[in-house]
Amino acid sequence: MTTAVYRRILLKVSGEGLMGDADYGIDPAVSRRLAAELREVRELGVEIALVVGGGNIFRGAGLAAAGMDRVTADHMGMLATVMNALALQDALEHAGVFTRVMSAIKINQVCEDYIRRRALRHLEKGRVVVFAAGTGNPFFTTDSAASLRAVEVNADVMLKATKVDGVYASDPVSNPDAERYRRLTYDQVLERKLMVMDATAIVLCRDHALPIQVFDMTRPGALKDVVCGADIGTIVERG
Repeated sequence: MTTAVYRRILLKVSGEGLMGDADYGIDPAVSRRLAAELREVRELGVEIALVVGGGNIFRGAGLAAAGMDRVTADHMGMLATVMNALALQDALEHAGVFTRVMSAIKINQVCEDYIRRRALRHLEKGRVVVFAAGTGNPFFTTDSAASLRAVEVNADVMLKATKVDGVYASDPVSNPDAERYRRLTYDQVLERKLMVMDATAIVLCRDHALPIQVFDMTRPGALKDVVCGADIGTIVERG
């Protein structure tokens, strides 16, 4: 029988990961497939939290680079993550999974405010919790928000969903011979400036000994394999 090796996980999903083959927005087929995979993992008894990005709609740093006030741009990005979180909630509930969206900024006519104790209670009751609006502060990425929430809810691991099967020494798209790392330490990621997550997120995970596993979410069944201990992708942990 398939057995999970983690009790509680936090899955970081990028906004771009929800686009599918489109250039913008949310591909319903992608959100439905993700919901089905999350349901399979939930049926193993795993408690699931998610942090979702907003790059498929707005990216604060990109808007700021184009001349917009950075704080305003980041607030727009936070609202984009709320839209994505609501879309995931809808897909999950259509798949029969009880779900709650919790926002770091007050928007409680459409979802709950983030309160740590309430989030823990939702997880204990078997609900999937989707954390939206990043940390609620400008200048912090959703990667940093994922690390923060994972530490706050005592997750066993943070799973970073990407479109490639791990962390590479160089871009595997432009360099097909690029080396894929199976295991890295936090300090190696920082020293080699590997594009896993931003430095703030890596340091937070390092300081709390929270392992990170990077894997290819586009491969069907990959999430369940990771949760069941398959040696795929790249694991970042203490040396």
